[in-house]
Amino acid sequence: MGTNTTERYTKQKEERERERKRRERERKMPASATVIGALLGLGTQMYSNALRKLPYMRHPWEHILGMGLGVVFANQLVKWDVKLQEDLDKMLDKAKAANERRYFDEDDE
Repeated sequence: MGTNTTERYTKQKEERERERKRRERERKMPASATVIGALLGLGTQMYSNALRKLPYMRHPWEHILGMGLGVVFANQLVKWDVKLQEDLDKMLDKAKAANERRYFDEDDE
């Protein structure tokens, strides 16, 4: 009975630590992802104008639109990465628990 309580406490502690790391990652990423996305959108539009041998800042509204789309893209990519990491952690925990049940619980019989 004591080991069950200890295991449960350890799992809760690991879950809290994982949640803290996830929040810390989310707090750091939005500013840098936003800036990178804006630069990506601006750079794409300027590159497009350069390939067509047009002035770099022709139609400034296209640059703003490109920056906005770049920001959305970069932020969605970060959110997707965080969600993917959470799903991977859950799958690894399930696999670890299944392996422990399979190999360690058989010894009890």
